[in-house]
Amino acid sequence: MRRSLALLGLPLLVLSGCAAPGAGSGSAPPAGPDRRPAFTQRAEEVAGRWRPGPQWRAGYVPLQDATVLTGDPGFTDETKVAFAAGWYRDQIRMPAAVPPDGTIRFPDGVLRVPLVSAADAYAQLDQGDPPTCDGRPGAPSGPGRPGAGGPTVEPGPDAPMSTTAPTPCVPLTVTAARLGSAPVWTSRGRVEVPAWLFTVDELSVPVARLAVAPRAVGEAPGGAADGRPLPDGLAAAQELRAVDGNRLDYVVGVGACDGAPTPLLLERPDVVVVGASVVRSTGICTMQLAMKPVSVTLAAPLGARTVLDVGTGAPLIVRAG
Repeated sequence: MRRSLALLGLPLLVLSGCAAPGAGSGSAPPAGPDRRPAFTQRAEEVAGRWRPGPQWRAGYVPLQDATVLTGDPGFTDETKVAFAAGWYRDQIRMPAAVPPDGTIRFPDGVLRVPLVSAADAYAQLDQGDPPTCDGRPGAPSGPGRPGAGGPTVEPGPDAPMSTTAPTPCVPLTVTAARLGSAPVWTSRGRVEVPAWLFTVDELSVPVARLAVAPRAVGEAPGGAADGRPLPDGLAAAQELRAVDGNRLDYVVGVGACDGAPTPLLLERPDVVVVGASVVRSTGICTMQLAMKPVSVTLAAPLGARTVLDVGTGAPLIVRAG
């Protein structure tokens, strides 16, 4: 069947950034019709509608997952799956005492925030047990956990996910926990945030779980677009993958048979709007949304500016690729 253009209206997540309107620095004009004027008009509308609440500039609004790696973990195929799935087993008794309030130092001020205990942070980190490993020795149980003939079995969300193991089935072993900090992208730039650092035997760096109590964590506002679908030939951003100085790496959603996307951006002093142009397929194709990585270079480092998706107008969430 012929692929529908309706996928252009799919909702997308986005974040913030300033350079010449249109394409990223050094990029060539896209093949086919020039979509930069349509992008610039849409991006100007999105930037003009961006009106975040006071917490955006005065509170703590994280723009990435609450579980953070503190460096290169040295993943194997199995440990990468375990980390993504949240499979952990503890070999210590997690401290239940709530620490004193912590401090987040933003470029424009200091914020005191309540924290959670290591036990509460670990309860959020641990998303369950892996499936049973056929033909492997059982995983030892942690303190206070029954069983020694297989992976730890716990009630509720920690019940095994299946009885077979078509994918890796090894949990990550937590042997220590200490209160420290981790770098986090927030609505006020990249800052060090209080975090519980869990030592994991199978990884070369600790796994951090942000320690700020939920009542002090703000949420990113919704999109600033007006609900209209994107003009034909434009693609919306799905998520931000990395920020390195004035370079942004992000992912756009295109049709499975479309041409390679050309990144586009609009820079303003307070926001950066990103997306891409794409040459649509005219043949028969499946109705799939393919995720394609792109990069742009800003005129200046991102700093505390917000990156917005040209499709929804929402701030981009940072997710590691």
